Amino acid sequence: MTAAATVPAGIPAGSGAPTLAGRRALVTGGASGIGAACARELAARGAHVTVADVDPDGARRLADELGGEAWVVDLADTRALDDLTLDVDVLVNNAGVQRVSPIEDFRPDDFRLLHAIMLEAPFLLVRAALPGMYARGFGRVVNVSSVHGLVASPFKSAYVSAKHGLEGLSKVTALEGGPHGVTSVCVNPGYVRTPLVERQIADQARVHGIPESEVLATVLLAESAVKRLVEPEEVASLVGWLTGPDASMVSGASWTIDGGWSAR
Repeated sequence: MTAAATVPAGIPAGSGAPTLAGRRALVTGGASGIGAACARELAARGAHVTVADVDPDGARRLADELGGEAWVVDLADTRALDDLTLDVDVLVNNAGVQRVSPIEDFRPDDFRLLHAIMLEAPFLLVRAALPGMYARGFGRVVNVSSVHGLVASPFKSAYVSAKHGLEGLSKVTALEGGPHGVTSVCVNPGYVRTPLVERQIADQARVHGIPESEVLATVLLAESAVKRLVEPEEVASLVGWLTGPDASMVSGASWTIDGGWSAR
């Protein structure tokens, strides 16, 4: 396959044109937050988007808005994904959950849950999508990791270890997929203005022994040079570029969007 084959016919790179016209995209955790922003971004670039989420109403509502389709799925039930086949050109592994607790108090079932949703499920979805991507000579796998895929914070043993594992999966996918026109990358945001982050406030206050009103400045933004939350649309914009023709040589990398956190 030549490099030119990765560019959709008639779509000049960097033109602002619908670079994903005729492509099919799947976004997990797509009903809200980063996932919803990514679904809208990919649809705006011309993709037919499947919104995958455990929330049936949210998934169907956004799918109807975008003219796509909804896939109501519980990614914690990884056994149900073992024999899955996916006919998609773009896979965005975004679904995630969070638990905040010291290791000695961390519930084993919560640890298993986070790893199932954020590491096992992405593996199974990549496994299901690659044969079709290989057959077409084109594929984009974008794993929404986190700055916690690169560095650690206390009280997040499950989340940090799952995201570190996702980084490794992404790199292996890049190495295996490269000869077939498939790229794989991680996107690594800091704290994003999403329901997932908002739900952490009380737990962060508890484990750090501070009032909830101090969590944003004292915990969430402590390491960031830019003192604000990342917006979901900012993450989605990067995801959109990474799925397009200008990113055909971008693979195996981790793209931080963390306000300078990882520069420390």
